[in-house]
Amino acid sequence: MSNHRLRAFGGEFASPAEEATFQAERLPETLRHARLFLMFTIALSVVFLASDLRYFGTDRFVPVLCVRALIVTIAALAIVGLRRVRTFDALQGILVAWQMLTALAVGYMITARTELGLIAALILPAACMLVLPTRFVWTMASGSFTAAILLGCYLLPLPLPQTTIGLLTLSVMTNGAIILFVVRSNRLRRLEWTATDAERRAYRDLMESRLLFETTFRAVPVPIVVSSVSDGRIVGTNDAGSRFFAVGAGDSLSNYRNARFISKAQRVEIQRLLDAEGTIRDHETCIVDLGGQRHDVLLSIEPVQVKGAPCLISSLVDITSRKAIEEQVRTAAHHDVLTGLPNRALFHTTLDASLARAHAEGGGVGLILLDLDAFKEINDTLGHDSGDALLMEVARRLRSVVEPRDLVARLGGDEFVIICAEGAQCVHGIAARILEALRPPMAIRGRMVAARASLGLALYPEHAGNPADLFTNADLALYAAKASGRNCATLFMPTLRADIEERVAVTREMRAALEAGNGLVAFYQPKVDLASGAVIGFEALARWQHPTRGLLAPASFSTVFDDPEIGIAVGTALRRQICADIVRWIGLGLDPGRVFINLSSAQFAQGDLAESLLDDVAQSGVPRGRIGVEVTETVLLAGHGDRVNAVLHTLHAAGIRVALDDFGTGYASLTHLKQFPVDEIKIDRSFIRDLERDANDAAIVTAVLQLGRSLGLDVTAEGVETLEQATFLGREGCTNVQGYLYGKPMPADRVPWFLRNRPDLLGGEDEAMPERRLA
Repeated sequence: MSNHRLRAFGGEFASPAEEATFQAERLPETLRHARLFLMFTIALSVVFLASDLRYFGTDRFVPVLCVRALIVTIAALAIVGLRRVRTFDALQGILVAWQMLTALAVGYMITARTELGLIAALILPAACMLVLPTRFVWTMASGSFTAAILLGCYLLPLPLPQTTIGLLTLSVMTNGAIILFVVRSNRLRRLEWTATDAERRAYRDLMESRLLFETTFRAVPVPIVVSSVSDGRIVGTNDAGSRFFAVGAGDSLSNYRNARFISKAQRVEIQRLLDAEGTIRDHETCIVDLGGQRHDVLLSIEPVQVKGAPCLISSLVDITSRKAIEEQVRTAAHHDVLTGLPNRALFHTTLDASLARAHAEGGGVGLILLDLDAFKEINDTLGHDSGDALLMEVARRLRSVVEPRDLVARLGGDEFVIICAEGAQCVHGIAARILEALRPPMAIRGRMVAARASLGLALYPEHAGNPADLFTNADLALYAAKASGRNCATLFMPTLRADIEERVAVTREMRAALEAGNGLVAFYQPKVDLASGAVIGFEALARWQHPTRGLLAPASFSTVFDDPEIGIAVGTALRRQICADIVRWIGLGLDPGRVFINLSSAQFAQGDLAESLLDDVAQSGVPRGRIGVEVTETVLLAGHGDRVNAVLHTLHAAGIRVALDDFGTGYASLTHLKQFPVDEIKIDRSFIRDLERDANDAAIVTAVLQLGRSLGLDVTAEGVETLEQATFLGREGCTNVQGYLYGKPMPADRVPWFLRNRPDLLGGEDEAMPERRLA
């Protein structure tokens, strides 16, 4: 904010910006002033034309007449130019130019050394400095220029008159005084403008503040009433107050007193509180509006002065509805709105009481934690209304199988809990009845939905001595039930806690290994064309060179893939290592074929998985034809269906081959073949293991091979370990094989040796291995 400091010499604002604001605001008035001055000079020139007639008949008459016309023309042009002026600087330029041109013209006029010329030489510079609206520096410059030109023209040509020194002295004194006057005038005009501007701003701020207060007062949704202390008459209210008191059209609350709305006893109590405290905060009282309706309110009162008279400003919060439903709220506070079951708060209260009673009586308590399987998929596919309907039906079935003393509660979402009052004596039976009760499909909005649930069981005092530990142990058992296949009940065992601690430790150590950039390595298992025996590629497998436990397979650290952050980091590190290995092998003149990279569920949580993978491949220099990706049906079922589909379509379109791993072990394999861009299916090793002995496995493998041929897909059999298995697969038309019979997973530095020393797998004609001939 400017401090309005003025220059000591010149009287203008020290701040250029503030001076520009001052000039811009006064520009319209300055333009009018300049036009009037210029018109006055034109009129004065016409008047002076009469005095020029004395030169009539002389050689000087025509030049003087021309100069007089020039003076008028210059002023007229300046007036015309002022019409287009939009800034003060433009105005100033026109006036300074006019003044200098006029000074030159008048200078010629006064070379005759007449008394009128002497007056013009002395008065014209002063008049311009006083009247022309220019900046101080231009006022001085143009004024000095005018004075010098006019006085010089009057004194010349030689010889100089005897009054020269007096005239010079008089001119300096006159112009000096005028400059001091201009300085003072500048200061006064700007001080006046500053004071006026400050007053205008203060008035505007006051009006805005008043308008804001009035608008806010009227817009506040809480009824506010201002009443006189002397007689209780209502002085004013806001819109909410008028609505609250049911003021009719054409009526006003100012026509009433407080006594109309509050009983005498209540007024006495309010006055007592005011006398004691000075103010009132949230005092509960009763008010009757103009329509006769009773309202329970919280009343707050503050003394104020309105136009010098003591008044009270009262705010009212209507709690009528709140009080009416308080009892209902107290009941609902302990029950789930959707299912009507006890909620988490009542569950914890009941569990505390049940354990205290069991401790006093020497009894036991069983706790069953229940979580619905695949509830998110039902919500996503059928809608939340269907999900709510399913939850209500599950709640009904749970209530039907528990004992009268037991408690069924909903903790939130699809999580329920049952407190078994008889402990170990009934908890297993209730768990079995729950699974049986949930087995029949439920009709949800015209669709039959099979509800499945995982149950975690814990017992007091066998597994825990307090409610918190008992709930935690039941939660661990629930997690174990989900990990073991879902739709089952698992009883807590102390080893479950150890498993959790192991998971935490493994996750922490893997994070450290990733930060250090070592420990995580890729192993490669060859994939062989069964017809030719040639190595057509490898499957890249993760290994962890643990500092104390040695080389670990993925089964030993699979839990890290449940953590999205670490799972993505592991996938990225392995992918870049695999690309570097492929580049190195190609550089050695070897043909590793196509290397398949496994993608986990955690990686699909990465928003730019496809772009990141393709960027890594491009930056490493690996041809896209050398890369494939494998996904399991578990990944496809992990709740990222749309994202998985988009990623796989992007990779497939970029030339990355897509293989569906562990085919046949999921729930919707045929749907996946239709929905996702699959180039190859891999028969799970569980079907290959007993191929020669189990007719069912043989039938499944044969069916998968026929399916692959029908859909134009390559089929790879995993886990081939015997010639008998290879013979069967070759006879049934299997495309590719993979297993210990052809090579175990090997480190990257072993792959070159493998490729160079296995000509039987490289398509050589002279050293065909037995399995080549099986085709």
